[in-house]
Formats: sequence, structure tokens, C-alpha cells
Amino acid sequence: MEQHALDPIPESEKRPWYSIALIWAGSMICVSSLMVGGAIVQGMPLLEAIIAGAIGYTIIIVYMTFQGMQGADLGVPTVVTSSSAFGREGARFIISTILAISCIGWFGVQASVCGAAFSQIMNMWLGIYIPVWLSGLVWGIIMLVTAVYGYKALEYLNYIAIPALVFLSIVGLIQVLTTFGIENLINYVPKDRYSWSYAIGLAVGGFAVGGVIAADFSRYAKSRKDALTSGLVGVWPAGMFLLVVGALLTVVAGTYDITIALAQLGLGFVGAVILILATWTTNTVNAYSGGLAIVSLFNMENKLRPLMTFIAGAIGTVLAIMGILNYFTSFLTVLTASIPPIAGSMIADYWICKKGNRNMWEAGIVDINWIGIASLVIGFIVALFMKTGISAINGIISSMVCYLVLYYVLKVSKSATALH
Repeated sequence: MEQHALDPIPESEKRPWYSIALIWAGSMICVSSLMVGGAIVQGMPLLEAIIAGAIGYTIIIVYMTFQGMQGADLGVPTVVTSSSAFGREGARFIISTILAISCIGWFGVQASVCGAAFSQIMNMWLGIYIPVWLSGLVWGIIMLVTAVYGYKALEYLNYIAIPALVFLSIVGLIQVLTTFGIENLINYVPKDRYSWSYAIGLAVGGFAVGGVIAADFSRYAKSRKDALTSGLVGVWPAGMFLLVVGALLTVVAGTYDITIALAQLGLGFVGAVILILATWTTNTVNAYSGGLAIVSLFNMENKLRPLMTFIAGAIGTVLAIMGILNYFTSFLTVLTASIPPIAGSMIADYWICKKGNRNMWEAGIVDINWIGIASLVIGFIVALFMKTGISAINGIISSMVCYLVLYYVLKVSKSATALH
């Protein structure tokens, strides 16, 4: 069982880039990625929805790359890499809380989806009715087992789940194209009309947390290049493929409830089994990162990481029972506003102010860095309330600019004071 929580990963335990890419692919290849494609296509023609999704995932990759390379440099998770930008106590209380809530919320969404799929299997094939809340509870507990064991359990689980969901998606894609025809799909007219900024924001929201917490897994990378490659190869292709499949299934079924769409295509049983596997891999990542955030928040010993992972998943399971899936798009909107500005402040601090230098990063750690906290608040407000542009980009850029302005103004002020 993995014991590393906030301490640096030893060189002997570093992993090759493709091992980390597999973890990222496993987190992308999931039901929620299909649902993001479905959510976007409800308000956009098919081709525009795909373009919006591509832009959204590209935005994620850009800031994820910087976050991931910093994790590879320092060998520690996001709640620690953020300690220079926000201060030791600022990172502990503010960033750990935000990331814990986000990861736990995602666990609840995924457990709800898994519960719905399992209930459908039992009802369709065995005639047994199991309430979705009960299925979500049972599968939430099962998913926690691999999360508690840590990185290696994630790696092995993905060897099974990733090929299975890729196979299901290809079969579903073929079924959609042969049944409904390319022309009908191209001529699809959505019920609503989303703005480009809103649609791209949905795509970013689908993996906004993953981009920010890149260091949780890239800390196992042997170099910056490995961190960059693992994120690029693991996230973008898998995310786009699932987004397209989800959009097509939604066009055909008229709902982004993927279990209903697969049932209409005659893939109910096999589809639901594979969806459970895919959800399992992603939820393990959610519980794992949520556990790390809780360890940081309460300043716990590394050995308590498995227990905190279990608690994170348990809270997420309760949220699943309470029906968090009903608020899926609202949840994505809030994440789009609150999460990316964290990366903006961290990128400004480490890569610009500290020039990507580990020694400068360590020397810059204080208890509370009000510059980072102020820039995060401003980034969040801009992302949430600014009506023009793309909310994620608005949040990242505004928090980054705010951090740099305050940092250099304060630096000049200190220099002037010293001269006098």
C-alpha cells in the first residue's frame, strides 16, 4: 500500500512517461467524458460541438503541462507545489479545501453514473430492481479499495478498463453511423443554442480539476519531458475520442444519459458492464487526490493517506446517494470558474517569478502569500461573472496577471524602502 502523501517521491520509485499517461487516459476514458460531449451537443450543431470540445481540452493541456512539469521538478503533489504561490498555510487551508471538495464532488458524480448503470444491468437482464442510490453506495465502496492502495492499483486497473471502454466506444460509434447515417448526424439541429464560451467552458469543466492536480501523478515522472508527454498523450486523444462518441450517442438518443443511449443501440448489458469499469478507474483518481488534499488540510502524517482516501470516497458516495448527478452541468460551471485560476497563480509564481528554479521556489515559501490568495479571488470573480470570452481563460489570465503585478509592485516597493 502506497505511503507517500506529501513527501517527495524517491528516485527509485519514479515511473516511465507511458505509465503516467495510462493513469491520465484512465481518468479521461470514463462516463463523464461521454457526458461532456453530450452536454455540449445539446446546445450546438455536431461539428461546432466537437470544435468547442477540442478548444476546451487544448486549454486544459496548456496549463496542465506547466502544473505537471512543476510536479516532476519537485516530486510532491499539488497541495505542496502550491505552497509558494499561496503560502504554506494558504495552500493548506484554501487550496486543499478547494481541491478536496472538487475531487469529492467528482467522486459523487461518477458513483451516481456507476450506480445507474448497475441498476440497469440488474433490471434488464435479471429482472431485479435495485434502487440507484443503493447501487451507487455499493460501487462507491468497491471503488475505494483501489484508491486506498494507491498508484500501482490505479495502474493495474487501467490495463483492463481502458481497452474495454475504447472497444465499447468504437462499437457504439459504428452502430450510430450505420443506423442513422452521417448525413442525418451532420444535419442535426440542437434544441438550445449555447454560446461558444459556455460550450468551451463545459469542456474545460469536465477536466479542470485534472489539469490543476497534474502534480499528484507527474511527481512520479523522471523529467519535465516525461511529465509533458504523459499529459499530452494521456489526456487529449482520449478526451476528444470520448467527447465525439458522447456527442453522437446523445444526438441519437436525445439524452446525455449514456446508459439509455447504449440501451437504444442494443448495447445495454455489455455497455453497462464496461461503463462500470471505466467509472471505477476515474473514481479511483478522484478519491486518491481527494485523500491527498485532506492529508494536507489537516496537516496529517503520510501514513494516514489511505484512511483519508477512504474518507474522501465515503463523502463522495454520500453525495451520490443524495443525487449530485442532477446538478452535473451546474457543477461543471462552478469548477470552470474556481479551479483554473489556481493554476494561473501557480504558473506565474513558479515559471515567471521563480524562473522554474527549485531553489528560488523553496526560498519563496512563507506562511501566507497574500499575493497568491488575492490573485486567486480576482481570477475566480472574473471567471464567474465576466460574460465575454471563455471563462477558464479569463480566470487563468486574470489570476496570472494579478499575481505578476502585485509581485513586482511589492518587489519594487521593498527595493525602494531598502534604499532609503
